[in-house]
Amino acid sequence: MISIYEAQETIRMIAEANLDVRTITMGISLLDCADTDLDAFCGKIYDKISRKAEHLVRVGDDIAKEYGIPVVNKRVSVTPIAIAAAGCRCDGYVEIARALDRAAEAIGINFIGGFSALVQKGMTLEDNKLMDSIPPALAQTERVCSSVCVASTRSGINVDAVNRVARVVKDTAMLTGERGSAGCTKFVVFCNAVDDNPFMAGAFHGVGEGDASINVGVSGPGVVKRALESVRGADFETLCETVKRTAFKITRVGQLVAQEAARRLKVPFGSIDLSLAPTPAVGDSVAEILQEMGLEQPGAPGTTAAIAILNDSVKKGGVMASSYVGGLSGAFIPVSEDHGMIEAVQAGALTLEKLEAMSCVCSVGLDMIAIPGDSSTETISGIIMDEMAIGMVNNKTTAVRIIPVAGKGVGDMVEFGGLMGAAPVMEANKFRCADFVRRGGRIPAPIHSFRN
Repeated sequence: MISIYEAQETIRMIAEANLDVRTITMGISLLDCADTDLDAFCGKIYDKISRKAEHLVRVGDDIAKEYGIPVVNKRVSVTPIAIAAAGCRCDGYVEIARALDRAAEAIGINFIGGFSALVQKGMTLEDNKLMDSIPPALAQTERVCSSVCVASTRSGINVDAVNRVARVVKDTAMLTGERGSAGCTKFVVFCNAVDDNPFMAGAFHGVGEGDASINVGVSGPGVVKRALESVRGADFETLCETVKRTAFKITRVGQLVAQEAARRLKVPFGSIDLSLAPTPAVGDSVAEILQEMGLEQPGAPGTTAAIAILNDSVKKGGVMASSYVGGLSGAFIPVSEDHGMIEAVQAGALTLEKLEAMSCVCSVGLDMIAIPGDSSTETISGIIMDEMAIGMVNNKTTAVRIIPVAGKGVGDMVEFGGLMGAAPVMEANKFRCADFVRRGGRIPAPIHSFRN
Protein backbone atom coordinates (compact mmCIF):
# COMPACT_ATOMS: atom_id res chain seq x y z
CA MET A 1 0.00 0.00 0.00
CA ILE A 2 1.35 3.45 -0.94
CA SER A 3 1.09 5.96 1.91
CA ILE A 4 -0.15 9.55 1.57
CA TYR A 5 3.39 10.74 2.33
CA GLU A 6 4.86 8.62 -0.48
CA ALA A 7 2.25 9.90 -2.92
CA GLN A 8 2.99 13.50 -1.97
CA GLU A 9 6.72 12.87 -2.28
CA THR A 10 6.27 11.43 -5.77
CA ILE A 11 4.23 14.46 -6.79
CA ARG A 12 7.06 16.73 -5.60
CA MET A 13 9.63 14.69 -7.54
CA ILE A 14 7.57 15.08 -10.71
CA ALA A 15 6.79 18.76 -10.23
CA GLU A 16 10.15 19.98 -8.96
CA ALA A 17 12.84 17.53 -10.07
CA ASN A 18 11.92 16.34 -13.59
CA LEU A 19 10.98 12.79 -12.59
CA ASP A 20 9.50 10.94 -15.54
CA VAL A 21 9.12 7.57 -17.17
CA ARG A 22 11.45 8.06 -20.11
CA THR A 23 9.96 5.33 -22.27
CA ILE A 24 7.47 2.49 -22.48
CA THR A 25 8.97 0.20 -25.11
CA MET A 26 7.04 -2.73 -26.53
CA GLY A 27 9.25 -5.53 -27.78
CA ILE A 28 7.75 -7.48 -30.68
CA SER A 29 9.01 -10.74 -32.18
CA LEU A 30 9.11 -10.85 -35.97
CA LEU A 31 10.19 -14.48 -36.22
CA ASP A 32 6.71 -15.57 -37.34
CA CYS A 33 6.84 -13.05 -40.21
CA ALA A 34 9.54 -14.96 -42.10
CA ASP A 35 9.03 -15.09 -45.86
CA THR A 36 11.21 -15.63 -48.90
CA ASP A 37 9.52 -12.73 -50.69
CA LEU A 38 10.76 -9.30 -49.54
CA ASP A 39 7.47 -7.49 -50.21
CA ALA A 40 5.51 -10.16 -48.35
CA PHE A 41 7.90 -9.96 -45.39
CA CYS A 42 7.61 -6.16 -45.26
CA GLY A 43 3.83 -6.45 -45.36
CA LYS A 44 3.81 -8.97 -42.53
CA ILE A 45 6.04 -6.93 -40.23
CA TYR A 46 4.05 -3.76 -40.90
CA ASP A 47 0.82 -5.57 -40.10
CA LYS A 48 2.15 -7.21 -36.92
CA ILE A 49 3.70 -4.03 -35.50
CA SER A 50 0.58 -2.04 -36.34
CA ARG A 51 -1.64 -4.65 -34.72
CA LYS A 52 0.42 -5.38 -31.59
CA ALA A 53 1.30 -1.76 -30.79
CA GLU A 54 -1.90 -0.15 -32.07
CA HIS A 55 -2.85 1.16 -28.62
CA LEU A 56 0.65 1.74 -27.20
CA VAL A 57 0.63 5.52 -27.48
CA ARG A 58 -2.93 5.90 -26.20
CA VAL A 59 -2.27 3.64 -23.20
CA GLY A 60 0.92 5.52 -22.34
CA ASP A 61 -0.90 8.84 -22.54
CA ASP A 62 -3.83 7.53 -20.48
CA ILE A 63 -1.53 6.28 -17.72
CA ALA A 64 0.31 9.59 -17.67
CA LYS A 65 -2.96 11.48 -17.35
CA GLU A 66 -4.54 9.22 -14.74
CA TYR A 67 -1.51 8.88 -12.47
CA GLY A 68 0.07 12.27 -13.12
CA ILE A 69 3.36 10.63 -14.10
CA PRO A 70 4.93 11.99 -17.31
CA VAL A 71 5.53 9.22 -19.87
CA VAL A 72 7.85 10.92 -22.33
CA ASN A 73 8.24 8.35 -25.10
CA LYS A 74 6.40 5.34 -26.43
CA ARG A 75 8.56 3.08 -28.59
CA VAL A 76 8.88 -0.34 -30.21
CA SER A 77 11.77 -2.75 -30.53
CA VAL A 78 11.79 -5.77 -32.84
CA THR A 79 13.74 -8.95 -33.46
CA PRO A 80 17.14 -8.15 -35.01
CA ILE A 81 16.35 -7.79 -38.69
CA ALA A 82 19.42 -9.77 -39.77
CA ILE A 83 17.76 -12.76 -38.04
CA ALA A 84 14.11 -12.07 -38.83
CA ALA A 85 14.78 -11.42 -42.53
CA ALA A 86 17.22 -14.29 -43.04
CA GLY A 87 14.84 -16.14 -45.36
CA CYS A 88 14.26 -13.20 -47.72
CA ARG A 89 15.68 -13.52 -51.21
CA CYS A 90 16.97 -10.00 -51.72
CA ASP A 91 20.18 -8.03 -52.08
CA GLY A 92 19.59 -5.61 -49.20
CA TYR A 93 17.30 -4.58 -46.39
CA VAL A 94 16.64 -0.87 -46.99
CA GLU A 95 13.05 -1.61 -47.98
CA ILE A 96 12.58 -3.37 -44.63
CA ALA A 97 13.78 -0.23 -42.85
CA ARG A 98 11.22 1.77 -44.79
CA ALA A 99 8.48 -0.67 -43.71
CA LEU A 100 9.56 -0.30 -40.07
CA ASP A 101 9.49 3.48 -40.47
CA ARG A 102 5.98 3.40 -41.93
CA ALA A 103 4.77 1.19 -39.09
CA ALA A 104 6.31 3.52 -36.50
CA GLU A 105 4.60 6.50 -38.12
CA ALA A 106 1.27 4.70 -38.28
CA ILE A 107 1.19 3.95 -34.53
CA GLY A 108 2.59 7.38 -33.58
CA ILE A 109 5.90 6.48 -31.91
CA ASN A 110 9.13 8.43 -32.28
CA PHE A 111 11.62 5.54 -32.62
CA ILE A 112 11.64 1.86 -33.56
CA GLY A 113 14.73 -0.22 -32.76
CA GLY A 114 15.97 -3.52 -34.09
CA PHE A 115 17.54 -2.83 -37.49
CA SER A 116 20.32 -4.85 -35.95
CA ALA A 117 22.81 -7.70 -36.24
CA LEU A 118 24.61 -9.86 -33.68
CA VAL A 119 28.09 -10.57 -35.03
CA GLN A 120 30.25 -10.95 -31.94
CA LYS A 121 31.71 -14.23 -33.24
CA GLY A 122 31.15 -14.13 -36.97
CA MET A 123 29.15 -12.63 -39.82
CA THR A 124 26.58 -14.42 -41.97
CA LEU A 125 25.46 -13.35 -45.44
CA GLU A 126 22.40 -11.79 -43.81
CA ASP A 127 24.54 -9.86 -41.31
CA ASN A 128 26.57 -8.44 -44.19
CA LYS A 129 23.39 -7.41 -46.02
CA LEU A 130 22.16 -5.68 -42.88
CA MET A 131 25.39 -3.76 -42.34
CA ASP A 132 25.55 -2.73 -46.00
CA SER A 133 22.01 -1.40 -45.62
CA ILE A 134 22.52 0.65 -42.45
CA PRO A 135 23.86 3.90 -44.01
CA PRO A 136 21.13 4.29 -46.66
CA ALA A 137 18.45 3.02 -44.26
CA LEU A 138 19.30 5.63 -41.61
CA ALA A 139 19.57 8.32 -44.27
CA GLN A 140 16.16 7.50 -45.77
CA THR A 141 14.11 6.98 -42.58
CA GLU A 142 13.18 9.19 -39.62
CA ARG A 143 12.37 6.73 -36.84
CA VAL A 144 14.47 3.61 -37.45
CA CYS A 145 17.34 2.90 -35.04
CA SER A 146 20.13 0.43 -35.66
CA SER A 147 22.70 -1.48 -33.63
CA VAL A 148 25.40 -4.10 -34.14
CA CYS A 149 26.88 -6.24 -31.38
CA VAL A 150 30.53 -6.91 -32.25
CA ALA A 151 31.88 -8.32 -28.97
CA SER A 152 30.99 -10.26 -25.84
CA THR A 153 32.71 -11.65 -22.79
CA ARG A 154 32.09 -15.20 -24.00
CA SER A 155 33.10 -14.66 -27.64
CA GLY A 156 35.78 -11.96 -27.59
CA ILE A 157 35.94 -9.09 -30.07
CA ASN A 158 35.20 -9.61 -33.75
CA VAL A 159 37.73 -7.13 -35.15
CA ASP A 160 36.59 -7.70 -38.73
CA ALA A 161 33.12 -6.62 -37.63
CA VAL A 162 34.56 -3.61 -35.76
CA ASN A 163 36.31 -2.43 -38.92
CA ARG A 164 33.13 -3.00 -40.87
CA VAL A 165 30.97 -0.92 -38.53
CA ALA A 166 33.59 1.84 -38.49
CA ARG A 167 33.01 2.17 -42.23
CA VAL A 168 29.25 2.10 -41.57
CA VAL A 169 29.68 5.05 -39.19
CA LYS A 170 31.70 7.02 -41.76
CA ASP A 171 29.28 6.26 -44.59
CA THR A 172 26.26 7.17 -42.46
CA ALA A 173 27.91 10.44 -41.45
CA MET A 174 28.55 11.30 -45.09
CA LEU A 175 25.04 10.40 -46.29
CA THR A 176 23.45 12.57 -43.57
CA GLY A 177 26.09 15.29 -43.64
CA GLU A 178 23.64 18.05 -44.52
CA ARG A 179 21.85 17.28 -41.22
CA GLY A 180 24.91 17.36 -38.99
CA SER A 181 25.61 13.66 -39.72
CA ALA A 182 22.52 12.96 -37.60
CA GLY A 183 22.14 9.43 -38.97
CA CYS A 184 24.95 8.38 -36.62
CA THR A 185 22.84 9.38 -33.62
CA LYS A 186 20.60 6.41 -34.45
CA PHE A 187 23.39 3.81 -34.62
CA VAL A 188 25.10 2.02 -31.70
CA VAL A 189 27.91 -0.53 -31.54
CA PHE A 190 27.68 -2.95 -28.58
CA CYS A 191 29.63 -5.36 -26.45
CA ASN A 192 27.42 -7.72 -24.45
CA ALA A 193 24.19 -6.36 -25.93
CA VAL A 194 21.09 -7.16 -23.84
CA ASP A 195 17.74 -8.45 -25.09
CA ASP A 196 15.45 -6.16 -23.09
CA ASN A 197 16.94 -2.68 -23.39
CA PRO A 198 14.10 -0.13 -23.73
CA PHE A 199 16.37 2.82 -24.60
CA MET A 200 17.18 3.91 -28.13
CA ALA A 201 19.11 3.70 -30.26
CA GLY A 202 20.22 0.27 -29.04
CA ALA A 203 16.91 -1.45 -28.30
CA PHE A 204 16.02 -4.76 -29.96
CA HIS A 205 13.75 -7.66 -29.00
CA GLY A 206 16.00 -10.62 -28.27
CA VAL A 207 15.29 -14.06 -29.70
CA GLY A 208 15.02 -15.45 -26.16
CA GLU A 209 12.08 -13.16 -25.45
CA GLY A 210 8.41 -14.05 -25.93
CA ASP A 211 6.15 -12.90 -28.72
CA ALA A 212 5.88 -9.46 -27.09
CA SER A 213 6.87 -7.74 -23.85
CA ILE A 214 6.72 -4.37 -22.12
CA ASN A 215 10.03 -2.88 -20.96
CA VAL A 216 10.06 0.45 -19.18
CA GLY A 217 12.91 2.92 -18.78
CA VAL A 218 12.68 5.26 -15.81
CA SER A 219 14.84 8.29 -15.30
CA GLY A 220 15.41 10.76 -12.53
CA PRO A 221 18.80 12.50 -12.44
CA GLY A 222 17.08 15.66 -11.23
CA VAL A 223 15.52 13.73 -8.34
CA VAL A 224 18.88 12.30 -7.30
CA LYS A 225 20.51 15.73 -7.43
CA ARG A 226 17.73 17.22 -5.31
CA ALA A 227 18.12 14.43 -2.74
CA LEU A 228 21.89 14.96 -2.54
CA GLU A 229 21.39 18.66 -1.89
CA SER A 230 19.90 17.69 1.46
CA VAL A 231 23.08 15.83 2.54
CA ARG A 232 25.65 18.25 1.16
CA GLY A 233 28.99 17.73 2.92
CA ALA A 234 27.98 14.42 4.53
CA ASP A 235 30.23 11.33 4.43
CA PHE A 236 30.15 8.74 1.65
CA GLU A 237 27.99 6.28 3.57
CA THR A 238 25.27 8.92 3.91
CA LEU A 239 25.66 9.87 0.25
CA CYS A 240 25.29 6.25 -0.90
CA GLU A 241 22.29 5.60 1.33
CA THR A 242 20.59 8.72 0.01
CA VAL A 243 21.06 7.65 -3.62
CA LYS A 244 19.85 4.12 -2.83
CA ARG A 245 16.66 5.33 -1.17
CA THR A 246 16.00 7.73 -4.03
CA ALA A 247 16.59 5.05 -6.68
CA PHE A 248 14.13 2.80 -4.85
CA LYS A 249 11.42 5.47 -5.03
CA ILE A 250 12.12 6.19 -8.71
CA THR A 251 11.96 2.49 -9.59
CA ARG A 252 8.66 2.02 -7.76
CA VAL A 253 7.15 4.65 -10.02
CA GLY A 254 8.44 2.75 -13.05
CA GLN A 255 7.12 -0.53 -11.65
CA LEU A 256 3.63 0.95 -11.31
CA VAL A 257 3.64 2.26 -14.90
CA ALA A 258 5.11 -0.95 -16.32
CA GLN A 259 2.57 -3.23 -14.66
CA GLU A 260 -0.33 -0.99 -15.63
CA ALA A 261 0.84 -0.73 -19.25
CA ALA A 262 1.30 -4.50 -19.46
CA ARG A 263 -2.19 -5.10 -18.06
CA ARG A 264 -3.91 -2.66 -20.40
CA LEU A 265 -2.03 -3.78 -23.50
CA LYS A 266 -2.39 -7.49 -22.58
CA VAL A 267 1.35 -7.99 -23.07
CA PRO A 268 3.67 -9.57 -20.46
CA PHE A 269 5.75 -7.22 -18.29
CA GLY A 270 9.41 -7.72 -19.17
CA SER A 271 11.73 -5.52 -17.11
CA ILE A 272 12.48 -2.08 -15.75
CA ASP A 273 15.65 -0.29 -16.78
CA LEU A 274 16.48 2.09 -13.95
CA SER A 275 19.15 4.04 -15.79
CA LEU A 276 19.65 7.70 -14.96
CA ALA A 277 19.16 9.05 -18.49
CA PRO A 278 19.66 12.82 -18.80
CA THR A 279 18.06 15.25 -21.23
CA PRO A 280 19.31 18.62 -22.50
CA ALA A 281 17.03 20.35 -19.96
CA VAL A 282 18.65 22.15 -17.04
CA GLY A 283 17.96 20.18 -13.86
CA ASP A 284 17.92 16.82 -15.65
CA SER A 285 21.65 16.17 -15.77
CA VAL A 286 24.01 13.45 -14.54
CA ALA A 287 26.80 16.04 -14.68
CA GLU A 288 24.93 18.14 -12.12
CA ILE A 289 24.82 15.10 -9.79
CA LEU A 290 28.60 14.78 -10.03
CA GLN A 291 28.95 18.47 -9.22
CA GLU A 292 26.62 18.11 -6.23
CA MET A 293 28.84 15.25 -5.05
CA GLY A 294 31.70 17.74 -4.87
CA LEU A 295 33.37 17.94 -8.28
CA GLU A 296 33.90 21.33 -9.87
CA GLN A 297 33.34 19.78 -13.30
CA PRO A 298 32.87 16.24 -14.66
CA GLY A 299 36.36 15.18 -15.65
CA ALA A 300 38.04 16.53 -12.53
CA PRO A 301 40.11 14.09 -10.44
CA GLY A 302 37.70 11.81 -8.62
CA THR A 303 35.16 11.70 -11.45
CA THR A 304 35.53 7.96 -12.12
CA ALA A 305 35.13 7.21 -8.41
CA ALA A 306 32.05 9.44 -8.23
CA ILE A 307 30.34 7.80 -11.19
CA ALA A 308 31.16 4.35 -9.73
CA ILE A 309 29.49 5.31 -6.44
CA LEU A 310 26.46 6.67 -8.27
CA ASN A 311 26.08 3.66 -10.53
CA ASP A 312 26.39 1.11 -7.73
CA SER A 313 23.99 2.94 -5.44
CA VAL A 314 21.38 3.31 -8.18
CA LYS A 315 21.49 -0.44 -8.88
CA LYS A 316 21.30 -1.39 -5.20
CA GLY A 317 18.28 0.82 -4.63
CA GLY A 318 16.54 -0.26 -7.81
CA VAL A 319 16.79 -4.02 -7.35
CA MET A 320 14.96 -3.72 -4.03
CA ALA A 321 12.04 -2.03 -5.79
CA SER A 322 11.43 -4.53 -8.59
CA SER A 323 12.04 -8.22 -9.16
CA TYR A 324 12.52 -7.62 -12.87
CA VAL A 325 15.31 -5.08 -13.21
CA GLY A 326 16.89 -5.40 -16.65
CA GLY A 327 18.06 -3.46 -19.65
CA LEU A 328 21.20 -1.46 -18.94
CA SER A 329 20.42 0.05 -15.52
CA GLY A 330 22.99 2.57 -14.40
CA ALA A 331 24.02 6.14 -15.15
CA PHE A 332 24.21 7.30 -18.76
CA ILE A 333 26.87 9.86 -19.64
CA PRO A 334 25.94 11.08 -23.14
CA VAL A 335 27.58 14.35 -24.09
CA SER A 336 24.99 15.88 -26.41
CA GLU A 337 22.03 14.95 -24.17
CA ASP A 338 23.42 16.46 -20.95
CA HIS A 339 23.99 20.23 -20.77
CA GLY A 340 26.43 19.73 -17.87
CA MET A 341 28.61 17.37 -19.90
CA ILE A 342 28.61 19.85 -22.78
CA GLU A 343 29.79 22.61 -20.44
CA ALA A 344 32.52 20.35 -19.04
CA VAL A 345 33.81 19.61 -22.55
CA GLN A 346 33.77 23.30 -23.46
CA ALA A 347 35.64 24.14 -20.25
CA GLY A 348 38.37 21.63 -21.12
CA ALA A 349 37.59 19.44 -18.09
CA LEU A 350 36.21 16.44 -19.98
CA THR A 351 38.04 14.59 -22.74
CA LEU A 352 37.35 11.49 -24.80
CA GLU A 353 39.88 9.56 -22.75
CA LYS A 354 38.25 10.55 -19.45
CA LEU A 355 34.84 9.54 -20.78
CA GLU A 356 36.34 6.16 -21.67
CA ALA A 357 37.66 5.77 -18.12
CA MET A 358 34.25 6.65 -16.70
CA SER A 359 32.61 4.02 -18.90
CA CYS A 360 34.54 1.32 -17.03
CA VAL A 361 32.20 1.77 -14.08
CA CYS A 362 28.91 3.05 -15.52
CA SER A 363 26.35 2.48 -18.23
CA VAL A 364 26.95 2.37 -21.03
CA GLY A 365 29.94 3.76 -22.85
CA LEU A 366 30.96 6.51 -25.25
CA ASP A 367 27.55 7.93 -26.01
CA MET A 368 26.64 10.76 -28.40
CA ILE A 369 30.25 11.82 -28.93
CA ALA A 370 30.89 14.18 -31.85
CA ILE A 371 34.36 14.06 -33.38
CA PRO A 372 35.87 15.80 -36.43
CA GLY A 373 34.41 14.66 -39.73
CA ASP A 374 37.85 13.93 -41.17
CA SER A 375 38.63 11.32 -38.49
CA SER A 376 39.81 8.13 -40.19
CA THR A 377 37.90 4.86 -40.15
CA GLU A 378 40.93 3.32 -38.42
CA THR A 379 40.69 5.85 -35.59
CA ILE A 380 36.99 5.06 -35.21
CA SER A 381 37.82 1.35 -35.18
CA GLY A 382 40.38 1.91 -32.43
CA ILE A 383 37.93 3.90 -30.32
CA ILE A 384 35.32 1.15 -30.70
CA MET A 385 37.85 -1.59 -29.89
CA ASP A 386 38.91 0.17 -26.70
CA GLU A 387 35.33 0.38 -25.49
CA MET A 388 34.57 -3.21 -26.50
CA ALA A 389 37.63 -4.36 -24.53
CA ILE A 390 36.29 -2.63 -21.41
CA GLY A 391 32.98 -4.45 -21.77
CA MET A 392 34.54 -7.80 -22.60
CA VAL A 393 37.02 -7.86 -19.71
CA ASN A 394 34.61 -6.43 -17.13
CA ASN A 395 31.65 -8.59 -18.21
CA LYS A 396 29.43 -5.54 -18.70
CA THR A 397 27.52 -3.91 -21.51
CA THR A 398 29.44 -1.16 -23.24
CA ALA A 399 28.54 0.77 -26.36
CA VAL A 400 29.79 3.42 -28.75
CA ARG A 401 27.56 6.01 -30.41
CA ILE A 402 30.02 8.27 -32.17
CA ILE A 403 29.37 10.96 -34.78
CA PRO A 404 32.15 12.05 -37.15
CA VAL A 405 30.41 15.28 -38.15
CA ALA A 406 30.91 16.10 -41.82
CA GLY A 407 32.61 19.47 -42.30
CA LYS A 408 33.12 20.12 -38.57
CA GLY A 409 36.31 20.44 -36.54
CA VAL A 410 37.31 20.49 -32.88
CA GLY A 411 35.39 23.12 -30.92
CA ASP A 412 32.54 23.46 -33.41
CA MET A 413 28.98 22.80 -32.23
CA VAL A 414 26.48 20.57 -33.99
CA GLU A 415 22.72 20.66 -33.36
CA PHE A 416 20.68 17.44 -33.46
CA GLY A 417 17.48 18.75 -31.89
CA GLY A 418 14.97 17.26 -29.46
CA LEU A 419 16.23 14.68 -26.98
CA MET A 420 19.43 14.33 -29.03
CA GLY A 421 20.48 17.86 -28.05
CA ALA A 422 23.66 19.48 -29.30
CA ALA A 423 27.31 18.46 -29.04
CA PRO A 424 30.70 20.14 -29.13
CA VAL A 425 33.07 18.40 -31.51
CA MET A 426 35.71 16.70 -29.34
CA GLU A 427 39.31 15.99 -30.25
CA ALA A 428 40.15 12.39 -31.14
CA ASN A 429 43.70 11.20 -30.54
CA LYS A 430 45.71 12.02 -33.66
CA PHE A 431 48.23 9.19 -33.34
CA ARG A 432 47.64 6.36 -35.80
CA CYS A 433 46.43 2.85 -34.95
CA ALA A 434 45.92 1.56 -38.51
CA ASP A 435 48.48 -1.24 -38.32
CA PHE A 436 46.86 -2.51 -35.15
CA VAL A 437 43.20 -2.54 -36.24
CA ARG A 438 44.02 -3.94 -39.69
CA ARG A 439 45.27 -7.17 -38.17
CA GLY A 440 41.67 -8.34 -38.32
CA GLY A 441 40.36 -11.65 -37.07
CA ARG A 442 39.00 -12.08 -33.57
CA ILE A 443 40.44 -11.14 -30.21
CA PRO A 444 39.93 -14.18 -27.92
CA ALA A 445 37.65 -14.04 -24.91
CA PRO A 446 39.33 -13.35 -21.54
CA ILE A 447 40.28 -16.26 -19.31
CA HIS A 448 37.54 -15.50 -16.77
CA SER A 449 34.87 -16.06 -19.44
CA PHE A 450 35.22 -19.84 -18.94
CA ARG A 451 32.77 -20.33 -16.10
CA ASN A 452 31.12 -23.69 -16.83
